[in-house]
Amino acid sequence: MTQTEKSGSDAMAHENRGGRFATLTFERVVSAPIATFWQAWTAPTARAVWAAPTPAVTVDFLEADTRVGGREISLCKVAGEPDIRCECGWLDLVPEVRSVNYEVVSCEGATQSAALVTADFVSLGETSRIAVTVQLSSLAADMEDGYRAGFGAGLDNLAGTAQRTMVLQKRIRAPRTLVWNAWMNPETLPLWWGPNGFSCRTTRIDLRQGGDWVFDMIGPDGTVYPNHHRYGEVLPEERFAYTLLWGENGPKHADAWASFEDQDGSTLVTLGMVFSTEAEFQQARDFGAIDLGMETLGKLERFVAAL
Repeated sequence: MTQTEKSGSDAMAHENRGGRFATLTFERVVSAPIATFWQAWTAPTARAVWAAPTPAVTVDFLEADTRVGGREISLCKVAGEPDIRCECGWLDLVPEVRSVNYEVVSCEGATQSAALVTADFVSLGETSRIAVTVQLSSLAADMEDGYRAGFGAGLDNLAGTAQRTMVLQKRIRAPRTLVWNAWMNPETLPLWWGPNGFSCRTTRIDLRQGGDWVFDMIGPDGTVYPNHHRYGEVLPEERFAYTLLWGENGPKHADAWASFEDQDGSTLVTLGMVFSTEAEFQQARDFGAIDLGMETLGKLERFVAAL
């Protein structure tokens, strides 16, 4: 099934007194609703999934702060070649509408290019459109062809990632500190985690960066679902990333994150998951993962309200 349409990916370029300048335009229509697509574009966990243009490239994220004034620093690594450093600084973020960022690419301390990247988003119901304009200035070398190929491949990866991303959001009428502490406390998390009627049986739990939670989810009918969460970056009261495994040290099921945004004393909780394959995404959706996930967030809301 074709999930991505391409158009407008030709570039317009011109020389200016010996300099190398280009305006590159890209467009994709993606089979994902706009709220999901926006999270796939901006959430650091999702960006880490689709950032590498080809399997031969490994991207290591050193810093990621997706908010106006924040920046993202990554290293692109190819065997036998010097690392490429990319710095992205966020200048404007209008959720589900527009993002603007600068991007500076360097290698071995020498700046290769600078660019201004503007992305506009349009909701098409169950699909979304992104139109990207890259105003590129090549400095140490002519980067136009590389940018065109790399950005095009990245947007193709983004489209595939968005199609297997699940996003749940709930506004909880409680301060962010209270919501965060209910989630990232090893004593309270097992008390509310899971859909209605489910309980948790913990083997071990360490919610710090580099820690993990090994536990069984027990359904209302007694069915046992082994789980293993491995925790990555943890930014207190803002967000954390974790990997879902099928049971202790089992195969990876999804890359996930949770973020917490203060909204006038309430907290907007976003729970996102990029499933390892589209088949796993479809299986989870058919199983009722969206409704079950919202039940879980509902239990969090009730737990916090009772504190």
